[in-house]
Amino acid sequence: MDELTPRRRESDRTRGKMRKGVYILPSLFTTANIAAGFYAILQTVHGSPTGAWHLDFAAKAIGFAVLFDGLDGRIARMTNTASDFGRELDSLADVITFGVAPALLAWMWGFHLLPTAFISPDLHLKIIQLGSIACFAFLIAGASRLARFNIAKNPQPSNPGRPGKKYFVGMPIPAGAGVIAAVVHFAGGEPVTSWITSLSWMLMVIVIGYLMVSTWRFYSFKDIDFRSRHPFRLIVIFGVIGASIWFFSRPALFAIAILYMASGVLWRLQWIFHRKRPPAPPAYREASQTP
Repeated sequence: MDELTPRRRESDRTRGKMRKGVYILPSLFTTANIAAGFYAILQTVHGSPTGAWHLDFAAKAIGFAVLFDGLDGRIARMTNTASDFGRELDSLADVITFGVAPALLAWMWGFHLLPTAFISPDLHLKIIQLGSIACFAFLIAGASRLARFNIAKNPQPSNPGRPGKKYFVGMPIPAGAGVIAAVVHFAGGEPVTSWITSLSWMLMVIVIGYLMVSTWRFYSFKDIDFRSRHPFRLIVIFGVIGASIWFFSRPALFAIAILYMASGVLWRLQWIFHRKRPPAPPAYREASQTP
């Protein structure tokens, strides 16, 4: 019995070291998230009408960052290694990668590189200034969304659905950044050339920022437990989505981003129409309940 005690103590110490070491794994994905955001910023500032591939690479980097952001939280939960440090680091990473990087990309792609051949210099300057305001609104909306998420104890969505891990209250900032990156990637990084398209892009950036600070619900995918059994059709769906992204990344990612953004709007509209629907009269309810 005395001989086994030191072995048990040594085994406990080894497991304790391994336990501490596991915390590095989700932090590595968070670091990759920051690296992707920094790379996206570098590529964006090198963007030009003749170097549109820089903007496309920036959009791809934001897309990979969305993947890293989803993996670090899920790995932390699966390995039971979530910590306050990890959550704070993840929030700071999100501000850089999904706030600063997409705001700069949206400004450069949709406003700054707008050609002056077919518009007056004054209109060009006004579009750049208004675009700067819209992109800053996106950035501050994303930061506010993160701050609200960090302090929320039990968020109550104002549209249908029970509060919990199944839904986000407001569109998450990675999804907002993903929409901007998907649009730029769909265009192959080619900057906007029409002032009408630039104004439409400005409106879209503002709408994305509003959706992030709204109380509308968006599906979180957190109720999918990869450790439990699922129907085979779910694997088929994931396989089809993965193959579509691999072979047709531009239209596939664009469709996924737009559909996810539209899902929150559709759920909100459904709730509005359902709330405005008048209740059935008592006679009709009694008649419907009779066999």
